[in-house]
Amino acid sequence: MSNRLSEFLYNCPLHRHLLPGHNCELCAGASEADLVCADCAAELPALPEHCPQCALPNRSGAICGSCLRRAPWFDRTLALWRYEFPCDRLVLSLKYHARIALADFFARALAARASPAVDCIVPMPLHPKRLAQRGFNQAVEIARLLSRSSGIPMAARCVRRLRDTAPQTGLPYRSRAKNVRGAFACDPDLSGRTVAVVDDVMTTGATLNELARILKRAGAARVENWVIARTMPP
Repeated sequence: MSNRLSEFLYNCPLHRHLLPGHNCELCAGASEADLVCADCAAELPALPEHCPQCALPNRSGAICGSCLRRAPWFDRTLALWRYEFPCDRLVLSLKYHARIALADFFARALAARASPAVDCIVPMPLHPKRLAQRGFNQAVEIARLLSRSSGIPMAARCVRRLRDTAPQTGLPYRSRAKNVRGAFACDPDLSGRTVAVVDDVMTTGATLNELARILKRAGAARVENWVIARTMPP
């Protein structure tokens, strides 16, 4: 199935009503278990060889020069796919159209590749105002199911969002880092622990980096990002 055909079918406003039963979120074909059929799942855009720390393309697969020059607070990034069609449609369906069942699809995909040597899973927190507007936190939904399938405990209240920051979209990198500075607080003592932060999309990494900084200040020995998708450079 081509990307053009997938996009057409996905954007067709009638396809979910015309086709009865359990249908794939992308192609509208029959799917026995998931909201994404096996064929569409196989076509989700895989990451190229990349830096293990920031997950940006790197032909050697070693830590990139940018991370060596200015090391981020997080130690590793696990990203499942590139943030491109049709992966972006799935992320947006969960985030803005409350297709909560997609959280299970994402959680199982993460569980299949995540390291078991993690002490706890921390979902990226939303500010209470944003949570009230949306009604749910997609990172919590994914993390809850990931915790269940992996056996790694979830610490949903480990971190609090102190400020309702402006959306990061459209801000230059330096402004993004400044925008989230001091946005989080971590109450528990995490001394010596390895923490996995779950989020949907990693763009510049500024928000994840600030959260990792707070977790390290609380004593975490290692912080990993576990995200559904990574935005690629132009």
